[in-house]
Amino acid sequence: MWKTLLTSLSDDCEFSPAGTAHDITSAESDLNLQFPSALKSLLSEANGIQGEYGQGLLWNVRQIVESNLEFRQTVDFKELYMPFDPLLFFADNGGGDQFAFRILAGKIRNEDIFVWNHEDDSRTWVAPSLQDFYRRWLTGEIEVG
Repeated sequence: MWKTLLTSLSDDCEFSPAGTAHDITSAESDLNLQFPSALKSLLSEANGIQGEYGQGLLWNVRQIVESNLEFRQTVDFKELYMPFDPLLFFADNGGGDQFAFRILAGKIRNEDIFVWNHEDDSRTWVAPSLQDFYRRWLTGEIEVG
């Protein structure tokens, strides 16, 4: 389903092999967070997707874990930015901005997608679901960076 959707929106998607249930469960455990069903479904079709110009359309599960832990644990970031604990980053625009689900009280309660702007630390809503996010991003409706 996801590969069909994304390739219908862009010819510039490079899909990594599917993630395993174990990979996804381990990532959730490492971050102490259950991923949204849409993200799990996408990762089970492609454990990472690269777009044109170095866009990380979808990070692989290891990068999701490592990047989120780095953002949450880096001491300098705590002095420069608002807390990153309320975000689950999963993709980037290739220019420093990151896309994320919002975490409320330790859970992702809906599929709203936000972009974190690395220059001004803003967090802006961009889509109501993962599917709509990719539709908007790959058709140029979402412009960041």
